[in-house]
Amino acid sequence: MAKKVKTQFECQNCGYISPRYLGKCPNCGSWNSMVEEKLQDTTDRRNRTTLTGSKMQPTLLKDVVPKKEPRIKTSLDELNRVLGGGVVPGSMILLGGDPGIGKSTLLLQVSQQLAATGGTVLYVSGEESTEQIKLRAQRLGDAENDFYLFAETDMQDIRETIEKLQPDYVIIDSIQTMTQPDISSAAGSVSQVRETTAELLKIAKSNEIAVFVVGHVTKEGSIAGPRMLEHMVDTVLYFEGDKYQSFRILRAVKNRFGSTNEIGIFEMYEQGLKEVSNPSQVFLEERLEGTSGSAIVVAMEGTRPILVEIQALVTPTMFGNAKRTATGLDFNRVSLIMAVLEKRAGLLLQNQDAYLKAAGGVKLNEPAIDLAIAISIASSYKEKGTKPTECFIGEIGLTGEIRRVSAIEQRVKEVQKLGFEKVYIPKNNLSGWKAPADIEVVGIATLDEALKRIFR
Repeated sequence: MAKKVKTQFECQNCGYISPRYLGKCPNCGSWNSMVEEKLQDTTDRRNRTTLTGSKMQPTLLKDVVPKKEPRIKTSLDELNRVLGGGVVPGSMILLGGDPGIGKSTLLLQVSQQLAATGGTVLYVSGEESTEQIKLRAQRLGDAENDFYLFAETDMQDIRETIEKLQPDYVIIDSIQTMTQPDISSAAGSVSQVRETTAELLKIAKSNEIAVFVVGHVTKEGSIAGPRMLEHMVDTVLYFEGDKYQSFRILRAVKNRFGSTNEIGIFEMYEQGLKEVSNPSQVFLEERLEGTSGSAIVVAMEGTRPILVEIQALVTPTMFGNAKRTATGLDFNRVSLIMAVLEKRAGLLLQNQDAYLKAAGGVKLNEPAIDLAIAISIASSYKEKGTKPTECFIGEIGLTGEIRRVSAIEQRVKEVQKLGFEKVYIPKNNLSGWKAPADIEVVGIATLDEALKRIFR
């Protein structure tokens, strides 16, 4: 008698499993997302842990000897910074981003650079043929560094190829196109993505192979597939940018080997991605002098200070309720600062529409930008511009006080390096460090004091 095939129903949004069909997923609440999947024996695949077939054994903590292997640096310093200093052998890195943003271009450049260091690179593509990748490599201008191309989506064939080549680096483009032959669901489903990622993770950890994985994103901007995909990997990178602009921002949202606050900035050319070594100058180069509603702030992205222009447009509302819009800034932060301006500084903003943005497409979300937001709003409301040589740093409390911020010395040095003449900082940040000689540092205690000094 033939063995009965067991089935289960799995939510394609969150991975919830049910023995019977449900119209609504009880875990995430989505409708019609339960798909029937067959359960088959995968014992052979799950038991394999290393390329030689050996299994890992339990080890006492005191007997474990850490390997002091140096990070492998690429030629892209921006990528090295985001990764925490370079590529860690045995790590698994997930790269997500909108279609056409440059994920494959970035990894193709990284493949060429890693191959140039002497490592063996296997580039597995489930979306392009080897001829298409070759043409793209020629367009990037450096197709001489040899690495292996493999156009395949079957994980069994991919594993056999890895066993044969013994590469140092594996690039998977993309995880949603890879399939396990013993799973009946379609490519890109929750089961396929989960099992394929688990297989690659075992290969990476047991053989010291660095694995880069490209992930598609949903229309909400998150990685497509089960949420556990981001929990399984070591590093999650998002490649962001406006398709109408050439600048791209690489941001780490998870990193077991470094900080999650670092960003890397690139510019897309026909010859590929190039680093932007001085992003502050790029974000400020189109600023108009003498206009109202503009203020410059020094934001810290990890260990890097970046000067960004915050713009505000305040106009009388034509409707009963005033409209508030924020681009690149936290909406709740903007609403809070406008409330403090009205209560503590006497600005009547309840009948004013307010539109705010961080110029250049960058996203800011740290307390030190509060003062610049308040100054830009007050500048637009009063129709008085700020001086182009002034910069503003500080957190605003609900009682109107200007609170101290971190890394003040690094921020001021970046301001001085770009030729600014005056910087307003919290009064409590004045002690404990020495300011540069050719810049005026002004300490302020309250928001009302700041407005009187700036717009007197």
